[in-house]
Amino acid sequence: MAAAVASRALPIPSRSTTPPQHLSLNTSSRGTPTAIPNKHIPTCSPGGLPVTPPASPPRQDSLIETSSITYPPDTYCTEYSDDPPVYTITADRMAEAIEHLATQPLPHPEQVFPWLHGLHCENQIQLAFFSSRRKSVRKVPRCIRSLTLIKTGGNLNTSKLKGAIAPDEVLQSASSDEPAFIECDPRDGFSVRNFQIQACKLAMVSDIIVYGDQKTHPDETVALAQRISKAQRQYEARNGFPHCLFNTFMLSDSFNVVQDKYPELVAIDLAGNMTGNVSDFFYWERYEMCAMSKASEISNNVFLGPTPDLGVNPDCVDEDAYDMLIEATDLAHVPESRSLRALKMGLERNNRKYAMHMEFPSSGSIMPPSWSHSEIDGLMEMCRWIYELANPQEVKRSKRRRSDEDEAIELDDIATPRKFLIHCTDGYTETTLLALAYFMYAEGLPVHDAWIQMHRNKGRNFFAYPSDVALLTSIQPRILQESPRFSQSVFNLSEPRWLSKIDGSLPSRILPYMYLGNLGHANNPELLRELGITRILSVGESLSWEEGLKKKLAWPSENLLMVDRVQDNGVDPLWVEFERCLKFIEAGKVDGGATLVHCRVGVSRSATICIAEVMNELGLSFPRAYCFVRARRLNVIIQPHLRFTYELLKWEEYQRQRRNEPLRRELEWATVAREIALMNKPYSK
Repeated sequence: MAAAVASRALPIPSRSTTPPQHLSLNTSSRGTPTAIPNKHIPTCSPGGLPVTPPASPPRQDSLIETSSITYPPDTYCTEYSDDPPVYTITADRMAEAIEHLATQPLPHPEQVFPWLHGLHCENQIQLAFFSSRRKSVRKVPRCIRSLTLIKTGGNLNTSKLKGAIAPDEVLQSASSDEPAFIECDPRDGFSVRNFQIQACKLAMVSDIIVYGDQKTHPDETVALAQRISKAQRQYEARNGFPHCLFNTFMLSDSFNVVQDKYPELVAIDLAGNMTGNVSDFFYWERYEMCAMSKASEISNNVFLGPTPDLGVNPDCVDEDAYDMLIEATDLAHVPESRSLRALKMGLERNNRKYAMHMEFPSSGSIMPPSWSHSEIDGLMEMCRWIYELANPQEVKRSKRRRSDEDEAIELDDIATPRKFLIHCTDGYTETTLLALAYFMYAEGLPVHDAWIQMHRNKGRNFFAYPSDVALLTSIQPRILQESPRFSQSVFNLSEPRWLSKIDGSLPSRILPYMYLGNLGHANNPELLRELGITRILSVGESLSWEEGLKKKLAWPSENLLMVDRVQDNGVDPLWVEFERCLKFIEAGKVDGGATLVHCRVGVSRSATICIAEVMNELGLSFPRAYCFVRARRLNVIIQPHLRFTYELLKWEEYQRQRRNEPLRRELEWATVAREIALMNKPYSK
């Protein structure tokens, strides 16, 4: 049976610029970051050693050096002590310095890489990969001048200024004989994703502002500032820098003054509440996740979505809009018949005064071939129970037609249809088994049609485990035979070729006209056609279709684009290909089709292109676009490496220039890298 698909495109969602002011979920607490269930970081191979020499440094006339109004330090600031040198800075000057830095163009990637990757003198693997041809790349770039804010005491759960970090992120232990910066470059191993070292690396080439709040004794701030100044002098001497090239400042105004005069600089206030004035990656990932999986109706009176949480998404429908909330969870068991009868009686007594709650096993928890008949019986009874309560009038009409007096659930007294929400934390993982099984049952669809129609017609992004595919395929005859909507013979069904090739996951819909996926998705063109994907953009990885398949599917050559010689090695640039790739994606959008952007795993090279397109299309800054794409990649965490991430920040500069907007970064490089490292930490092995 051919899948019925909708031809209309889904609308592009509008984006707000700041989190809601009433936000109650403090996602900026960095004590114990919580992982979003079922997500994972895939392994990305960097490929072999770069086959071409590293790019030559930019021409002298294209070099960029970052300026700062804090240098020379005595221009606007007052000297507090000269041994070690420490200065004081007012809130006004600090705000001016932060704003000035945000308006400075970042240095060209060739000026700062591979130094930003981390080149420890004892790490022979990293050195051999990045600097075997040019020893000079190990030197600290002279083009960087940053600004780092450090909070005395290091408690960033209250009184946190934009981009502030803790002292122990940059300084060696206070018990050390001489104050010094941490040796943050990894001593061993190879990585092009050392996001966790960037805040420390940039602090070494920064003017540093130390501040406290009303709980901080001034002597503590003075002592910390002096330790930092001594560490700066030691770093200057070791790297041959001029004396006092970088300096330490103490904020002379109180935190209250900053909060009153410059609220845009306050990420977390004195009471520990997020202000919504500073971008927070943790919050925006969850916001985009909830916005993407917002509850919607998949069948009459049955909705699918995330667990209602007004703290994360104030636009979500409150749970009282439903009669029954069914949470899919790993801890649940298939409900027994008597439990369903009791819940039905509760609904009758409740009469919509408040929502009732129940649980059902999550996706991946009923595993073929070890599943029991009782589990399948329970799944079928659950589907039938939901359908009869959601569609009582239709069930009554059907009963009258069949004169069937043996129904398991009597519905004579039920006149009002009941509304159900099948939900889980993210709205697209644990719920998939029950949602797809019910969709097949209620709409009379075979598994392959349900997969496509749930995604295209109902607009649902979802993730399924391979075990879900196997289970639903094996019990498909029973689901359809018992379905009130299926009237054909189950023996005449044929399975499309693409179904056996999927692992449960579809490519991720980032925008209505752009999908992000892996090489396996790209090599399943029949599936792509079912999804309305008519163009394929291959980034560094070639297609391997079966002989004659391209001709059989009448796939035009102009609908295939290969970006060659781009490995995930932290050396090969990708931003030089942005314009060509985005023009290819735009052509598909104009034609009314969709483009699949893929590399090998679908998390680095192809994700970078998708982020660039989201920035271009929706006018988002890099931090917002990154979270937008990360949320829509569902269970796979995108991983553009350091250089690609840096190139996207440079792309943001170009986007602003093209829109005739003044250059102003939302967050600085060190903060962006630190936020990404913190987001990834719960998933790291």
